[in-house]
Amino acid sequence: MRIGTRGSPLALAQMYQVRAKLAHVHRVSEEAISVCVIRTTGDAIQDRPLSEAGGKGLFTKELDLALLNDEIDLAVHSAKDIPTLVPDDLAIPGFLEREDVRDCFISSRAQRLEDLPRGARVGTASLRRAAQVKHMRSDFLTPLLRGNVETRLRKVEAGEVDATLLALAGLRRLGLETKATAILSTRDFLPAPGQGAIGLMTRADDQSTQDCIAPILHEATSLAVAAERAFLSVLDGSCRTSIACLAEIANAQLSLRGMVLRPDGSEVFDVQRSGPAAEATAIGGGAGRELLTRLPAGVLAA
Repeated sequence: MRIGTRGSPLALAQMYQVRAKLAHVHRVSEEAISVCVIRTTGDAIQDRPLSEAGGKGLFTKELDLALLNDEIDLAVHSAKDIPTLVPDDLAIPGFLEREDVRDCFISSRAQRLEDLPRGARVGTASLRRAAQVKHMRSDFLTPLLRGNVETRLRKVEAGEVDATLLALAGLRRLGLETKATAILSTRDFLPAPGQGAIGLMTRADDQSTQDCIAPILHEATSLAVAAERAFLSVLDGSCRTSIACLAEIANAQLSLRGMVLRPDGSEVFDVQRSGPAAEATAIGGGAGRELLTRLPAGVLAA
């Protein structure tokens, strides 16, 4: 098997996790599974928001092409980076068991986000996080902060910004969890759809690879992320929109909360739905359609 991945430290950590699980279940050495590191357009663009350059597909496009050209058999992605629409010739068989979905606050200026001084600069590359920060306090500034996890941490330590928000899952996978100043509640900071999950993509007709990865897929995570992606798809979510969503499963029941925010954080529109986990996609899609009927004109276009 040939696994394709981006070259950032976090992408490599996620790929090695996938490779280790495959090697374990199939009783082969990890070195028997080859790795192909592919530089994506999203990695190359560091001087402007991805929303201005084409959206989240910039992190998957080159890996999609490698699959379609039979250069790799399996692509490993952060689930939140996968566009809602994927090429017809590709498939997402499922996801690994999800890590912690929460965001965390990182700063040397304060122990809590709300304790930062007026006009503090909370750097982020996420429109969702920027909108949530401004919803908490309209005086906060949210300058663009691009780069991999380590680069963003260095910029905070150097004082280029007063604070930033990052996914706790990424810090844990990199062994950097101690860098988190505080962990944020999903009640106040609902995560991005798919946050904390690792998605696997194959060619749609490659049954052999799909059978090979089936033992490492996690059903509950796959159902929850399917609901979140259905919600996102209805709203045509991309890097240009401030959308948050989280589905959780307990006792075969799925509960979903979704949210759309104005970019300046001045208004938040949310929705909640629940039902049998087996109906995950329908629940997510239904929540998205319900929210669409309540959104003022132009909110998503903004």
